[in-house]
Amino acid sequence: METPNPQRPNAPTPWGGHATSTADFEHDERWLLIERIVASAAFRKSGRLRDLLRHVARHSICGDLAELTEQRIGQAVFAKPVDYSPTEDSSVRVHMRQLRLKLHEYFDSEGRHESLGVEIPKGSYALAFHSPPVAVVVPVVTPVESRWALPRLRVALPWALTIILIVLCVFLWRRDATPAPPPASPTIPWPLTEVFGNGYRTQIVVADVSWAMRRLMTHTPVSLEEYVRRDFLQRPRLAHPNENDEFFAAYTANALLTSYADLAVATTFLKLMHQNLDRISIRSGRDLRPRDLEEGNYIFIGSPASNPWVLLFENRLNFQEVRSDEVRGSVKFFVNRQPRPGEQATYKGLALTGLNGEDYATISLLPTDTRRGNVMIIQGLQQEGTEAAGLFLSDQRNCQLLRKALGVQEATNKPTYFEALLRISAVGGSPTSTTIVANRVLP
Repeated sequence: METPNPQRPNAPTPWGGHATSTADFEHDERWLLIERIVASAAFRKSGRLRDLLRHVARHSICGDLAELTEQRIGQAVFAKPVDYSPTEDSSVRVHMRQLRLKLHEYFDSEGRHESLGVEIPKGSYALAFHSPPVAVVVPVVTPVESRWALPRLRVALPWALTIILIVLCVFLWRRDATPAPPPASPTIPWPLTEVFGNGYRTQIVVADVSWAMRRLMTHTPVSLEEYVRRDFLQRPRLAHPNENDEFFAAYTANALLTSYADLAVATTFLKLMHQNLDRISIRSGRDLRPRDLEEGNYIFIGSPASNPWVLLFENRLNFQEVRSDEVRGSVKFFVNRQPRPGEQATYKGLALTGLNGEDYATISLLPTDTRRGNVMIIQGLQQEGTEAAGLFLSDQRNCQLLRKALGVQEATNKPTYFEALLRISAVGGSPTSTTIVANRVLP
Protein backbone atom coordinates (compact mmCIF):
# COMPACT_ATOMS: atom_id res chain seq x y z
CA MET A 1 0.00 0.00 0.00
CA GLU A 2 1.43 3.38 -0.94
CA THR A 3 2.19 5.96 1.81
CA PRO A 4 -0.07 9.02 1.64
CA ASN A 5 1.26 12.53 1.44
CA PRO A 6 1.65 14.07 4.92
CA GLN A 7 -0.98 16.64 5.72
CA ARG A 8 -1.11 19.50 8.18
CA PRO A 9 -2.56 18.10 11.48
CA ASN A 10 -6.09 19.19 12.35
CA ALA A 11 -6.77 20.56 8.84
CA PRO A 12 -10.55 20.37 8.12
CA THR A 13 -11.64 17.76 5.55
CA PRO A 14 -14.77 17.74 3.32
CA TRP A 15 -16.15 14.60 4.98
CA GLY A 16 -16.04 15.86 8.56
CA GLY A 17 -13.30 15.67 11.15
CA HIS A 18 -9.70 16.70 10.45
CA ALA A 19 -6.86 15.42 8.35
CA THR A 20 -4.32 13.36 10.24
CA SER A 21 -0.57 13.49 9.72
CA THR A 22 1.44 10.36 9.07
CA ALA A 23 3.09 10.59 12.48
CA ASP A 24 -0.04 10.03 14.60
CA PHE A 25 -2.00 8.16 11.93
CA GLU A 26 -2.03 4.76 13.65
CA HIS A 27 -3.60 6.27 16.81
CA ASP A 28 -6.46 8.01 14.99
CA GLU A 29 -9.83 6.66 16.19
CA ARG A 30 -11.06 6.61 12.59
CA TRP A 31 -8.21 4.34 11.49
CA LEU A 32 -8.74 2.09 14.52
CA LEU A 33 -12.40 1.74 13.41
CA ILE A 34 -11.26 0.73 9.91
CA GLU A 35 -8.95 -1.93 11.40
CA ARG A 36 -11.85 -3.37 13.39
CA ILE A 37 -14.00 -3.46 10.27
CA VAL A 38 -11.46 -5.28 8.07
CA ALA A 39 -10.95 -7.84 10.85
CA SER A 40 -14.69 -8.59 11.05
CA ALA A 41 -16.47 -11.63 9.63
CA ALA A 42 -18.03 -9.54 6.83
CA PHE A 43 -14.57 -8.90 5.35
CA ARG A 44 -12.86 -12.15 6.28
CA LYS A 45 -13.11 -13.70 2.80
CA SER A 46 -12.76 -10.49 0.79
CA GLY A 47 -9.07 -9.66 0.57
CA ARG A 48 -9.57 -7.26 -2.31
CA LEU A 49 -12.28 -5.34 -0.42
CA ARG A 50 -10.02 -5.11 2.64
CA ASP A 51 -7.25 -3.60 0.51
CA LEU A 52 -9.71 -1.20 -1.10
CA LEU A 53 -11.16 -0.05 2.25
CA ARG A 54 -7.71 0.52 3.77
CA HIS A 55 -6.62 2.49 0.70
CA VAL A 56 -9.59 4.88 0.61
CA ALA A 57 -9.56 5.17 4.42
CA ARG A 58 -5.89 6.12 4.55
CA HIS A 59 -6.27 8.84 1.93
CA SER A 60 -9.61 10.01 3.36
CA ILE A 61 -8.20 10.43 6.87
CA CYS A 62 -5.06 12.16 5.57
CA GLY A 63 -7.02 14.44 3.25
CA ASP A 64 -5.50 13.17 -0.03
CA LEU A 65 -8.54 13.90 -2.24
CA ALA A 66 -6.42 13.77 -5.41
CA GLU A 67 -5.78 10.06 -4.79
CA LEU A 68 -9.49 9.20 -4.45
CA THR A 69 -10.44 9.13 -8.13
CA GLU A 70 -11.51 6.06 -10.07
CA GLN A 71 -8.36 6.25 -12.19
CA ARG A 72 -5.96 6.49 -9.21
CA ILE A 73 -7.75 3.77 -7.23
CA GLY A 74 -7.66 1.44 -10.23
CA GLN A 75 -3.90 1.88 -10.53
CA ALA A 76 -3.10 1.62 -6.80
CA VAL A 77 -5.44 -1.22 -5.73
CA PHE A 78 -6.16 -3.16 -8.93
CA ALA A 79 -2.74 -2.72 -10.63
CA LYS A 80 -4.33 -1.13 -13.70
CA PRO A 81 -2.02 0.48 -16.27
CA VAL A 82 -1.60 4.25 -16.23
CA ASP A 83 -3.59 4.73 -19.43
CA TYR A 84 -6.49 2.37 -18.64
CA SER A 85 -10.01 3.68 -19.29
CA PRO A 86 -12.49 3.58 -16.35
CA THR A 87 -15.27 4.02 -18.91
CA GLU A 88 -14.54 0.60 -20.40
CA ASP A 89 -13.31 -1.11 -17.21
CA SER A 90 -15.87 -0.98 -14.38
CA SER A 91 -13.91 -2.99 -11.79
CA VAL A 92 -13.48 -0.03 -9.40
CA ARG A 93 -17.20 0.84 -9.49
CA VAL A 94 -18.19 -2.80 -9.00
CA HIS A 95 -15.96 -3.20 -5.95
CA MET A 96 -17.08 0.13 -4.45
CA ARG A 97 -20.69 -1.03 -4.64
CA GLN A 98 -19.71 -4.25 -2.88
CA LEU A 99 -17.77 -2.27 -0.27
CA ARG A 100 -20.81 -0.09 0.52
CA LEU A 101 -22.89 -3.22 1.11
CA LYS A 102 -20.20 -4.77 3.32
CA LEU A 103 -20.05 -1.63 5.47
CA HIS A 104 -23.82 -1.76 5.99
CA GLU A 105 -23.49 -5.46 6.87
CA TYR A 106 -20.83 -4.69 9.48
CA PHE A 107 -22.80 -1.93 11.23
CA ASP A 108 -25.92 -4.10 11.22
CA SER A 109 -24.08 -6.93 13.02
CA GLU A 110 -20.71 -6.73 14.78
CA GLY A 111 -20.47 -2.95 14.59
CA ARG A 112 -23.94 -2.02 15.81
CA HIS A 113 -22.48 -0.73 19.11
CA GLU A 114 -19.69 1.34 17.52
CA SER A 115 -19.54 4.92 18.76
CA LEU A 116 -18.23 6.06 15.35
CA GLY A 117 -19.78 5.31 11.97
CA VAL A 118 -18.44 5.41 8.40
CA GLU A 119 -19.98 5.24 4.93
CA ILE A 120 -19.14 5.99 1.30
CA PRO A 121 -21.54 8.63 -0.07
CA LYS A 122 -22.92 8.09 -3.55
CA GLY A 123 -20.82 9.77 -6.23
CA SER A 124 -17.72 9.87 -4.02
CA TYR A 125 -14.88 7.53 -3.13
CA ALA A 126 -13.96 9.40 0.09
CA LEU A 127 -15.14 7.98 3.41
CA ALA A 128 -17.58 9.95 5.57
CA PHE A 129 -17.13 9.41 9.31
CA HIS A 130 -20.03 10.13 11.67
CA SER A 131 -19.48 11.17 15.27
CA PRO A 132 -21.85 9.83 17.95
CA PRO A 133 -25.00 11.92 18.45
CA VAL A 134 -24.76 14.76 20.95
CA ALA A 135 -26.68 14.07 24.17
CA VAL A 136 -29.64 16.31 24.86
CA VAL A 137 -29.19 18.36 28.06
CA VAL A 138 -32.37 18.61 30.13
CA PRO A 139 -32.49 21.78 32.28
CA VAL A 140 -32.96 21.19 36.01
CA VAL A 141 -35.90 23.05 37.51
CA THR A 142 -35.11 24.68 40.86
CA PRO A 143 -37.59 24.39 43.76
CA VAL A 144 -38.53 28.08 43.36
CA GLU A 145 -39.33 27.58 39.68
CA SER A 146 -41.32 24.43 40.44
CA ARG A 147 -43.48 26.19 43.03
CA TRP A 148 -44.61 28.82 40.49
CA ALA A 149 -44.65 26.53 37.40
CA LEU A 150 -46.85 23.79 38.85
CA PRO A 151 -50.12 25.80 39.05
CA ARG A 152 -49.62 27.16 35.53
CA LEU A 153 -48.90 23.63 34.27
CA ARG A 154 -52.16 22.31 35.78
CA VAL A 155 -54.13 24.96 33.91
CA ALA A 156 -52.29 24.67 30.55
CA LEU A 157 -51.88 20.89 30.31
CA PRO A 158 -55.55 19.98 29.53
CA TRP A 159 -55.70 22.65 26.80
CA ALA A 160 -52.38 21.50 25.30
CA LEU A 161 -53.54 17.88 25.21
CA THR A 162 -56.83 18.92 23.58
CA ILE A 163 -55.03 20.87 20.84
CA ILE A 164 -52.65 17.97 20.17
CA LEU A 165 -55.60 15.55 19.90
CA ILE A 166 -57.42 17.83 17.42
CA VAL A 167 -54.30 18.20 15.24
CA LEU A 168 -53.77 14.42 15.27
CA CYS A 169 -57.39 13.74 14.24
CA VAL A 170 -57.16 16.25 11.37
CA PHE A 171 -53.88 14.68 10.18
CA LEU A 172 -55.31 11.14 10.23
CA TRP A 173 -58.45 12.27 8.41
CA ARG A 174 -56.47 14.01 5.66
CA ARG A 175 -54.12 11.07 5.31
CA ASP A 176 -57.01 8.63 4.79
CA ALA A 177 -58.85 11.01 2.45
CA THR A 178 -55.86 11.78 0.23
CA PRO A 179 -55.14 8.98 -2.29
CA ALA A 180 -51.58 7.68 -2.22
CA PRO A 181 -49.50 8.65 -5.26
CA PRO A 182 -48.91 5.80 -7.73
CA PRO A 183 -45.59 4.00 -7.25
CA ALA A 184 -42.81 5.11 -9.54
CA SER A 185 -42.18 2.82 -12.48
CA PRO A 186 -38.85 1.01 -12.37
CA THR A 187 -36.18 2.26 -14.72
CA ILE A 188 -35.48 -0.58 -17.14
CA PRO A 189 -32.39 0.00 -19.30
CA TRP A 190 -32.26 -0.86 -22.98
CA PRO A 191 -31.99 -3.59 -24.25
CA LEU A 192 -33.96 -5.20 -21.41
CA THR A 193 -36.93 -3.09 -22.52
CA GLU A 194 -37.08 -5.29 -25.64
CA VAL A 195 -37.88 -8.38 -23.54
CA PHE A 196 -39.71 -6.75 -20.61
CA GLY A 197 -41.57 -3.78 -22.08
CA ASN A 198 -43.09 -4.78 -25.42
CA GLY A 199 -46.47 -6.06 -24.19
CA TYR A 200 -45.70 -9.80 -24.15
CA ARG A 201 -45.17 -12.03 -21.14
CA THR A 202 -41.56 -12.85 -20.34
CA GLN A 203 -40.19 -16.24 -19.36
CA ILE A 204 -36.68 -16.57 -17.91
CA VAL A 205 -35.36 -20.03 -18.82
CA VAL A 206 -32.51 -21.12 -16.54
CA ALA A 207 -29.98 -23.84 -17.30
CA ASP A 208 -30.67 -27.52 -16.60
CA VAL A 209 -27.52 -28.39 -14.64
CA SER A 210 -28.87 -31.86 -13.81
CA TRP A 211 -28.92 -32.69 -17.51
CA ALA A 212 -25.43 -31.23 -17.98
CA MET A 213 -24.05 -33.37 -15.13
CA ARG A 214 -25.62 -36.50 -16.60
CA ARG A 215 -24.09 -35.66 -19.99
CA LEU A 216 -20.65 -35.42 -18.39
CA MET A 217 -21.12 -38.79 -16.73
CA THR A 218 -22.28 -40.57 -19.89
CA HIS A 219 -20.03 -38.67 -22.35
CA THR A 220 -23.11 -37.64 -24.32
CA PRO A 221 -22.80 -34.73 -26.81
CA VAL A 222 -25.15 -31.75 -26.75
CA SER A 223 -28.34 -32.47 -28.70
CA LEU A 224 -31.56 -30.48 -28.55
CA GLU A 225 -33.43 -33.28 -30.32
CA GLU A 226 -32.53 -35.82 -27.63
CA TYR A 227 -33.24 -33.26 -24.91
CA VAL A 228 -36.74 -32.59 -26.28
CA ARG A 229 -37.39 -36.35 -26.57
CA ARG A 230 -36.36 -36.71 -22.90
CA ASP A 231 -33.91 -39.50 -23.72
CA PHE A 232 -31.95 -38.61 -20.59
CA LEU A 233 -34.82 -39.92 -18.44
CA GLN A 234 -34.08 -43.48 -19.62
CA ARG A 235 -31.58 -45.82 -18.02
CA PRO A 236 -28.08 -44.52 -18.85
CA ARG A 237 -25.68 -46.53 -21.00
CA LEU A 238 -22.54 -46.68 -18.85
CA ALA A 239 -19.40 -48.58 -19.82
CA HIS A 240 -18.74 -49.97 -16.31
CA PRO A 241 -21.75 -49.08 -14.14
CA ASN A 242 -21.62 -49.41 -10.37
CA GLU A 243 -24.06 -48.67 -7.55
CA ASN A 244 -22.96 -45.04 -7.20
CA ASP A 245 -23.27 -44.43 -10.94
CA GLU A 246 -26.79 -45.88 -10.96
CA PHE A 247 -27.84 -43.66 -8.06
CA PHE A 248 -26.30 -40.54 -9.57
CA ALA A 249 -27.94 -41.23 -12.94
CA ALA A 250 -31.36 -41.65 -11.33
CA TYR A 251 -30.88 -38.50 -9.25
CA THR A 252 -29.90 -36.25 -12.17
CA ALA A 253 -32.77 -37.61 -14.26
CA ASN A 254 -35.35 -36.40 -11.73
CA ALA A 255 -33.75 -33.42 -9.97
CA LEU A 256 -34.06 -29.86 -11.32
CA LEU A 257 -30.76 -28.16 -10.52
CA THR A 258 -29.46 -24.88 -11.90
CA SER A 259 -26.36 -22.73 -11.30
CA TYR A 260 -25.62 -19.82 -8.99
CA ALA A 261 -24.95 -17.62 -12.02
CA ASP A 262 -28.45 -18.26 -13.39
CA LEU A 263 -30.03 -17.43 -10.02
CA ALA A 264 -27.96 -14.25 -9.70
CA VAL A 265 -29.04 -13.03 -13.14
CA ALA A 266 -32.70 -13.98 -12.67
CA THR A 267 -32.85 -12.32 -9.24
CA THR A 268 -31.32 -9.12 -10.63
CA PHE A 269 -33.93 -8.95 -13.38
CA LEU A 270 -36.79 -9.59 -10.95
CA LYS A 271 -35.62 -6.70 -8.77
CA LEU A 272 -35.73 -4.39 -11.80
CA MET A 273 -39.27 -5.58 -12.60
CA HIS A 274 -40.60 -5.72 -9.01
CA GLN A 275 -43.84 -3.94 -9.97
CA ASN A 276 -44.63 -6.25 -12.91
CA LEU A 277 -43.83 -9.67 -11.51
CA ASP A 278 -47.20 -11.00 -12.64
CA ARG A 279 -45.93 -10.83 -16.26
CA ILE A 280 -42.71 -12.78 -15.56
CA SER A 281 -42.10 -16.45 -14.84
CA ILE A 282 -38.98 -18.56 -14.30
CA ARG A 283 -38.74 -22.02 -15.85
CA SER A 284 -36.19 -24.75 -16.16
CA GLY A 285 -35.15 -25.62 -19.70
CA ARG A 286 -36.55 -29.09 -19.00
CA ASP A 287 -40.11 -27.72 -18.71
CA LEU A 288 -40.07 -25.96 -22.08
CA ARG A 289 -41.60 -27.27 -25.32
CA PRO A 290 -41.02 -26.03 -28.90
CA ARG A 291 -44.64 -24.91 -29.20
CA ASP A 292 -44.14 -22.52 -26.25
CA LEU A 293 -41.83 -20.36 -28.36
CA GLU A 294 -44.59 -19.29 -30.76
CA GLU A 295 -45.41 -16.21 -28.68
CA GLY A 296 -43.86 -14.23 -25.86
CA ASN A 297 -40.45 -13.04 -24.73
CA TYR A 298 -37.79 -15.52 -23.64
CA ILE A 299 -34.49 -14.98 -21.82
CA PHE A 300 -32.24 -18.04 -22.09
CA ILE A 301 -29.48 -18.06 -19.48
CA GLY A 302 -26.50 -20.35 -20.03
CA SER A 303 -24.68 -21.93 -22.95
CA PRO A 304 -25.92 -24.92 -25.00
CA ALA A 305 -23.89 -27.21 -22.73
CA SER A 306 -26.53 -26.71 -20.01
CA ASN A 307 -29.36 -24.92 -21.87
CA PRO A 308 -29.70 -26.65 -25.24
CA TRP A 309 -32.55 -24.35 -26.36
CA VAL A 310 -29.84 -21.88 -27.39
CA LEU A 311 -29.07 -24.26 -30.30
CA LEU A 312 -32.33 -23.15 -31.96
CA PHE A 313 -30.84 -19.72 -32.62
CA GLU A 314 -27.14 -20.52 -32.96
CA ASN A 315 -27.08 -20.50 -36.78
CA ARG A 316 -28.25 -16.84 -36.73
CA LEU A 317 -25.29 -15.71 -34.61
CA ASN A 318 -21.73 -14.78 -35.55
CA PHE A 319 -20.13 -15.71 -32.21
CA GLN A 320 -20.73 -19.39 -31.57
CA GLU A 321 -19.52 -21.51 -28.69
CA VAL A 322 -17.37 -24.45 -29.74
CA ARG A 323 -17.69 -27.57 -27.65
CA SER A 324 -15.95 -30.93 -27.68
CA ASP A 325 -17.95 -34.13 -27.41
CA GLU A 326 -15.35 -35.25 -24.89
CA VAL A 327 -16.38 -32.41 -22.61
CA ARG A 328 -14.43 -33.30 -19.46
CA GLY A 329 -11.25 -31.25 -19.31
CA SER A 330 -11.81 -29.53 -22.64
CA VAL A 331 -11.50 -25.77 -23.03
CA LYS A 332 -14.52 -24.04 -24.52
CA PHE A 333 -14.19 -20.98 -26.72
CA PHE A 334 -16.20 -18.68 -28.98
CA VAL A 335 -15.44 -18.83 -32.67
CA ASN A 336 -15.75 -15.62 -34.69
CA ARG A 337 -17.35 -16.80 -37.94
CA GLN A 338 -16.59 -13.57 -39.83
CA PRO A 339 -13.75 -11.68 -38.11
CA ARG A 340 -13.49 -7.96 -38.73
CA PRO A 341 -10.21 -6.01 -38.71
CA GLY A 342 -8.71 -6.08 -35.22
CA GLU A 343 -10.82 -9.04 -34.08
CA GLN A 344 -9.61 -12.52 -33.19
CA ALA A 345 -10.79 -15.68 -34.89
CA THR A 346 -11.38 -17.39 -31.52
CA TYR A 347 -11.84 -16.25 -27.92
CA LYS A 348 -10.80 -18.84 -25.33
CA GLY A 349 -12.00 -18.55 -21.74
CA LEU A 350 -11.39 -20.25 -18.40
CA ALA A 351 -10.79 -23.98 -18.33
CA LEU A 352 -12.95 -24.39 -15.23
CA THR A 353 -15.26 -22.30 -13.10
CA GLY A 354 -13.51 -20.85 -10.06
CA LEU A 355 -10.13 -20.12 -11.67
CA ASN A 356 -8.54 -16.68 -11.98
CA GLY A 357 -8.24 -15.15 -15.42
CA GLU A 358 -10.35 -14.07 -18.38
CA ASP A 359 -13.62 -15.53 -19.53
CA TYR A 360 -15.94 -14.54 -22.37
CA ALA A 361 -19.70 -14.20 -22.73
CA THR A 362 -22.20 -13.09 -25.35
CA ILE A 363 -25.47 -11.18 -25.15
CA SER A 364 -27.80 -11.66 -28.10
CA LEU A 365 -31.22 -10.20 -28.93
CA LEU A 366 -33.29 -11.76 -31.72
CA PRO A 367 -36.95 -11.91 -32.76
CA THR A 368 -38.87 -15.15 -32.41
CA ASP A 369 -39.63 -17.02 -35.63
CA THR A 370 -43.26 -15.84 -35.46
CA ARG A 371 -42.26 -12.21 -34.71
CA ARG A 372 -44.60 -12.29 -31.70
CA GLY A 373 -41.96 -11.61 -29.09
CA ASN A 374 -38.20 -11.45 -28.68
CA VAL A 375 -35.47 -13.78 -27.47
CA MET A 376 -32.44 -12.75 -25.41
CA ILE A 377 -29.55 -15.18 -24.93
CA ILE A 378 -27.06 -14.65 -22.10
CA GLN A 379 -24.28 -17.23 -22.22
CA GLY A 380 -20.77 -17.43 -20.84
CA LEU A 381 -18.10 -20.01 -21.44
CA GLN A 382 -18.10 -20.51 -17.66
CA GLN A 383 -20.44 -19.41 -14.87
CA GLU A 384 -18.39 -16.25 -14.25
CA GLY A 385 -19.06 -15.10 -17.82
CA THR A 386 -22.80 -15.79 -17.61
CA GLU A 387 -23.14 -13.95 -14.30
CA ALA A 388 -21.14 -10.94 -15.50
CA ALA A 389 -23.17 -10.64 -18.72
CA GLY A 390 -26.47 -10.62 -16.80
CA LEU A 391 -25.24 -8.04 -14.28
CA PHE A 392 -23.86 -5.96 -17.16
CA LEU A 393 -27.41 -5.57 -18.52
CA SER A 394 -28.76 -4.29 -15.19
CA ASP A 395 -26.36 -1.32 -15.13
CA GLN A 396 -27.63 1.80 -16.92
CA ARG A 397 -24.10 3.02 -17.67
CA ASN A 398 -23.05 -0.28 -19.24
CA CYS A 399 -26.17 -0.31 -21.39
CA GLN A 400 -25.36 3.19 -22.63
CA LEU A 401 -21.91 1.97 -23.68
CA LEU A 402 -23.52 -0.96 -25.51
CA ARG A 403 -26.01 1.33 -27.24
CA LYS A 404 -23.18 3.61 -28.34
CA ALA A 405 -21.08 0.70 -29.62
CA LEU A 406 -24.01 -0.57 -31.70
CA GLY A 407 -24.97 2.90 -32.95
CA VAL A 408 -28.53 2.65 -31.60
CA GLN A 409 -30.30 6.02 -31.40
CA GLU A 410 -31.95 7.05 -28.14
CA ALA A 411 -35.31 8.03 -29.64
CA THR A 412 -35.78 5.11 -32.03
CA ASN A 413 -38.91 2.97 -31.65
CA LYS A 414 -37.65 0.29 -34.02
CA PRO A 415 -36.11 -2.72 -32.23
CA THR A 416 -32.42 -3.28 -32.88
CA TYR A 417 -31.34 -6.92 -32.89
CA PHE A 418 -27.72 -7.56 -32.06
CA GLU A 419 -25.07 -9.72 -30.45
CA ALA A 420 -22.19 -8.49 -28.29
CA LEU A 421 -19.05 -10.29 -27.13
CA LEU A 422 -17.83 -9.42 -23.62
CA ARG A 423 -14.49 -10.08 -21.92
CA ILE A 424 -14.71 -10.76 -18.19
CA SER A 425 -11.95 -10.69 -15.58
CA ALA A 426 -12.62 -13.20 -12.82
CA VAL A 427 -11.03 -13.85 -9.43
CA GLY A 428 -11.95 -16.85 -7.31
CA GLY A 429 -15.20 -17.56 -9.13
CA SER A 430 -16.47 -13.94 -9.10
CA PRO A 431 -16.44 -11.52 -12.05
CA THR A 432 -14.60 -8.26 -11.33
CA SER A 433 -14.79 -6.28 -14.60
CA THR A 434 -16.51 -6.50 -17.97
CA THR A 435 -15.47 -5.00 -21.32
CA ILE A 436 -17.22 -4.95 -24.71
CA VAL A 437 -14.86 -6.66 -27.21
CA ALA A 438 -16.95 -6.89 -30.39
CA ASN A 439 -20.54 -6.55 -31.56
CA ARG A 440 -22.81 -7.13 -34.53
CA VAL A 441 -26.15 -5.59 -35.54
CA LEU A 442 -28.30 -8.47 -36.79
CA PRO A 443 -30.61 -8.09 -39.79
